[in-house]
Amino acid sequence: MNFPLQKALADVQNTPDNRNFAIDQVGIKNIRHLIHFKNDTGEVQTVAAVFNMYVQLAHDVKGTHMSRFVAHLNEPESEISLANFKEFLTAMITKLNAETGEVEISFPYFVNKTAPVSGVKSLMDYDVTVTARLNQSLYDMTIQLLIPVTSLCPCSKKISDFGAHNQRSHVTVTLNLLDYIELEEIITLVEEQSSSQLYSLLKREDEKYVTEDAYSNPKFVEDMVRDIALEFAKDDRIISYIVECENFESIHNHSAYAKIEG
Repeated sequence: MNFPLQKALADVQNTPDNRNFAIDQVGIKNIRHLIHFKNDTGEVQTVAAVFNMYVQLAHDVKGTHMSRFVAHLNEPESEISLANFKEFLTAMITKLNAETGEVEISFPYFVNKTAPVSGVKSLMDYDVTVTARLNQSLYDMTIQLLIPVTSLCPCSKKISDFGAHNQRSHVTVTLNLLDYIELEEIITLVEEQSSSQLYSLLKREDEKYVTEDAYSNPKFVEDMVRDIALEFAKDDRIISYIVECENFESIHNHSAYAKIEG
């Protein structure tokens, strides 16, 4: 079949704009895409991630090239890691003919954990959000991690003849980094400051261990954010941090919450 020749299609977004307003952020939001995420040991996970991708638009340009954001995600065999995130962002900005850009990516990160007594292995997932900004030569990266743990109430243990109430807690840490830190290092640090860590799969002997482990390490929500903040304050790779903890109380119809910024 012969198709008629087409005239060159108009590129409206590339036309001049005379309103004299630069746009701080323009791009695409909430696009789901499979990524290959590589950690420091070389392990690669393929996960479904959600992207927000933006660039700054000059005052005299009508629109950006939205399709180029999607094309950047579809580069063949590209791997994303915390170590090469700057290169990923730089390449995006170059494709969009911009000087400033930002990428926010959210995804589940899986750790193959070993139960403390039986040694059975199971995957635990942790919610991760990485936000990176590049303004010419100035690069900034923020990592947010949600880490579920167990907390056991010191007051309940002290006043009770036997037992103590405990609960699952969500620790959310937000780190602005001078140099990247591996996700598993952050996860391990937070779990070590809890009453006990969580596992997807436990045998009876493991359940006994984690129950007694939590009982021997009682912590208020205030204790956990202080202990975690103390560790972050020692780390020269961290510019600033936010530590939040929410305890989903087992004897109340509300949560307990604490937050430290440093």
